[in-house]
Amino acid sequence: MIGLSTTAFPAKDSCGAKKVMSTDLVSILIPVFNREKYIGATIESALAQTHSNLEVIVVDNCSQDNTWQIISAYAEKDSRIKCFQNDTNIGPVKNWEKCIELAQGAYGKILWSDDLLHPTFIETTLPYFSDSDVGCVFTSVKVFNDDGNRVVVQHRIGKTGHYSSKYFIKYALINPKYPRSPGCAIFRLKDLQNALLIDIPNRHNINFSQHAIGNDLIIFLLTMLKYPEFVFVDSPLSLFRAHSGSITYSTRDGSLPLFYALAKAYFLEKYCDDKKALHLHNAYLAILVRLFRQHPSGLMRVPDFYASNKDWGAPLFCFIQVLLLLTPGVLRFLKKYKGIGA
Repeated sequence: MIGLSTTAFPAKDSCGAKKVMSTDLVSILIPVFNREKYIGATIESALAQTHSNLEVIVVDNCSQDNTWQIISAYAEKDSRIKCFQNDTNIGPVKNWEKCIELAQGAYGKILWSDDLLHPTFIETTLPYFSDSDVGCVFTSVKVFNDDGNRVVVQHRIGKTGHYSSKYFIKYALINPKYPRSPGCAIFRLKDLQNALLIDIPNRHNINFSQHAIGNDLIIFLLTMLKYPEFVFVDSPLSLFRAHSGSITYSTRDGSLPLFYALAKAYFLEKYCDDKKALHLHNAYLAILVRLFRQHPSGLMRVPDFYASNKDWGAPLFCFIQVLLLLTPGVLRFLKKYKGIGA
C-alpha cells in the first residue's frame, strides 16, 4: 500500500517527449462480441496508424452475428491482423485477458470494438515511454454518435505533459471527468498483464467478470501505483462511439456509477492506505447513494461499499471539495443513469 500526496500541476512539461517514432512493436487489442455494424471501421482505424510496427489482435467472443466473417475477411487481406474465435462465450473481461495473452508487442493499446483511433494515436503517445517513470499515456476523447450530430470532447484534465500518478489516483476516485476506460490510453504490455483483475471481490455477489464495469478503471489505478508519472495528451486522438448497445449508454439503472464506486472502494482497501483519499471517496459515496437509493444491488449506505474498512465518515472540507468537482454538468451525467436527468 502507498500513501498519497498530490499536486495539481504537471510534474514536467511536454518537451520531454522525443519527436521520433519508436520501432517497438505495438499490439492493438480488440475484444469483440456481436459488433457486425462497427467492427470493420474499428479494424480500419487500427490499420491506419502512422506507426508502422504493429499487430492487431482481434478475439471474437463467440459472436452470434456476422462479426467473425467480417474479421476473417480483413485478416485475409492484411497480415498484421491476427484473429481468434472462442468456442464459447467466456465473458467480456476474460476476453480482454485473452487478447493480452495473445499479444507479442512491448506495448498494448486496447481498442473497444465500436470505437476508433486517430491515425496518429500511437505515433503521438509512444515516444513518452522513453521516460521510465511514465506508466501510461492517455489522450482526451471525442465522443460521437452514429449520425455525427452529437460530438463532445471529454477527459481534458489539463495541458499536454507529465503529471504525478498520485494526482490521477486522488481525482479518479471522486471526479468522473477522469478516464475510467483504458480505451483512451496505451500501456506497456506487461502492465496490462499485471493490472487486469478478472473479478473484484465484494459482499454483494456482483460478478465483475461479466458486467465489466470497474475492471477497466482498476487497470489505470494499479498502473499508477507502480510508476510515479503518467502523461496526458490534450488532443482527442481517441474516438468513442455513443450508441444504444454500448455499456456506458445502455446501463441506465445506476449500475455504472455504483459499480465503479464499489471497484474504487476495493482498490482503497486492498492497495492504497491513505486516509485523505479514503475520506474524499466516502464523501463522494455519500452523495452517490442519495441519488440511487432504490438500486437493487443493496448499495444504499457508505459502509455497503467496503468489505472490512470501518472508517466511513468524511470531514466537511472533503464534501466541499467533492461538490466543487461535481459541477452541474457532472451531476446531470450521474442523474441520467437514474432516469431523472437529460
